[in-house]
Amino acid sequence: MQSAGHRFRDVEHHPLLNESDGYDSPPSEGELTDRVWFIRDGCGMVCAVITWMLVIYADFVVTFVMLLPSKDFWYSVINGTVFNCMAVLALTSHLRTMLTDPGAVPKGNATKEYMESLQLKPGEVIYKCPKCCSIKPERAHHCSICKRCIRKMDHHCPWVNNCVGEKNQRFFVLFTMYIALISAHALALCGIQLFTCVRGQWTACSNFSPPVTVILMIFLCLEGLLFLTFTAVMFGTQIHSICNDETEIERLKSEKPTWERRLRWDGMRSVFGGPPSFLWINPFAGLQIRRLIRARKGGTEFSV
Repeated sequence: MQSAGHRFRDVEHHPLLNESDGYDSPPSEGELTDRVWFIRDGCGMVCAVITWMLVIYADFVVTFVMLLPSKDFWYSVINGTVFNCMAVLALTSHLRTMLTDPGAVPKGNATKEYMESLQLKPGEVIYKCPKCCSIKPERAHHCSICKRCIRKMDHHCPWVNNCVGEKNQRFFVLFTMYIALISAHALALCGIQLFTCVRGQWTACSNFSPPVTVILMIFLCLEGLLFLTFTAVMFGTQIHSICNDETEIERLKSEKPTWERRLRWDGMRSVFGGPPSFLWINPFAGLQIRRLIRARKGGTEFSV
């Protein structure tokens, strides 16, 4: 289809519009900073609930099986505070990853009127996604689960029930980091507890019976090993992608970069925002609460 001296192509890959090029009417300031996104996907919602249950289980075992029965007051207070704070940060990062718009391109904006408003040069080629009828900016890919094109889409993660993209990658990195930290912390506490119980012949080492204590600790160790391995690998992969300014999809497809790659620290500043500071590791940064709810087909958006 040709219109106004430019070409319009229905293709899925290699878009030519830059991320900074306009493709929607300017949103309000509140929409830019406070939009919350939720995908109604059964598998993703189940995985998200399982994630929360496993973190809560780990917190229960650490707090009530290992720390509260300890005779060392400061050992219990310090480890309990550190573990619970990191668990809260991990779950907050998970929520913000799941409820943040990853960078969805507006649906159905590939209209003749909008094309003409772009004031394209004669012969300039732009690309349209045939699945969601959207003009695709550079480095955007279509997600079949979110049913949207996502800017700088890295991958769709069922454990956070969302895509990891331009706007929520920071929270996903924090989620993997804090889960890896609490997993390592839990494994260390399990080792100390096991040594204490064996040395004391299981007397007064827990408020639970020895068989129950052993079973709870075995499950926690298995969970900790699994989570530590998975999240540590994901964390390293994400940092590597950010430093190389290349998403996982682009790496797997061996796409040749048509964009100017950022330097390593420029990439980190772009994802985490501003110069290095404690705000980089704070998932609460920029969080504001509003009670406005809006629903859309294929996903629900809340203004928070």
